[in-house]
Amino acid sequence: MRKELVFLEEQGVSPALLSGVEDFRKEYEGKQQIENRLAHPEIPFYGKEILEMAIAGILKGENLLLAGPKATGKNILGENLAYIFGRPMYNVSFHVNTDSGDLIGTDTFKNNEVQLRQGVITQCAKNGGFGILDEINMAKNDAVSVLHATLDYRRSIDIPGYERIDLHPAARFIGTMNYGYAGTKELNEALVSRFLVIDMPAQNQETLEFILKRLFPRLTEEAKEQFIGLFLDLQLKAKNGEISTKSLDLRGLLAALRVIEAGLSPLAAVQMGITNKTFDIFEKEIVRDVVMTRIPEDWTREQVYRG
Repeated sequence: MRKELVFLEEQGVSPALLSGVEDFRKEYEGKQQIENRLAHPEIPFYGKEILEMAIAGILKGENLLLAGPKATGKNILGENLAYIFGRPMYNVSFHVNTDSGDLIGTDTFKNNEVQLRQGVITQCAKNGGFGILDEINMAKNDAVSVLHATLDYRRSIDIPGYERIDLHPAARFIGTMNYGYAGTKELNEALVSRFLVIDMPAQNQETLEFILKRLFPRLTEEAKEQFIGLFLDLQLKAKNGEISTKSLDLRGLLAALRVIEAGLSPLAAVQMGITNKTFDIFEKEIVRDVVMTRIPEDWTREQVYRG
């Protein structure tokens, strides 16, 4: 069993799917590999059902759309999938200024002639990569139109003034989208039909324990319980509309635990990673109150880490 697949086996992912991944890797191993684009995720994705849905879709040549609120692990899953299948990863972060030229490429003058400077989607298509289309529901129509032929059965990119590029058979695209962010919009039906959609579940006690155990093996049981409880408390308040999702930041929580390890007091670290992520004074007070119920003011590094 490859080391990339051990964590899947530990979670009980279907042996048939694991066998399919092995066959996929053997077929495309060593082809169009670009070392600096190979994924090395910080943490494995935890969630058997989600992993099985994603792996099955990719094995059958489908593209995926990961939809869900903040802090549900969409980008972590995308990075893990590129790692599992051993493919180079290409990231596109959509925003209001992303246009078709950013995706497929633009003209550039080189060696006394006009040449195509390949965009991210073109590079991904040619090299058999996994393209992560981050915040795809922020894309302009001009950018989205480029994706239609790329994502459907044609699997090709027509570049005006240049040749048509057919997708490498290993190429896949994984879109991510959050609900309700400023600047987002409803995806049109034609684009959604080109994806298999996975609704990403919120974090729970089990997934958070898995993450913290993997990243911080020296974390004390009491500290682990309180930090997980803090995140779940904030998640519940955000769900009930008592606070925004600004302070519901898993990256911020993990960053706070890292700086505690460096020697900063736990309360100061959580202020940096969680509390100060919101700039509304009333919301900050609510978040601060939640933090104080979980992280004692007199806690030190020794209460958080063993040894």
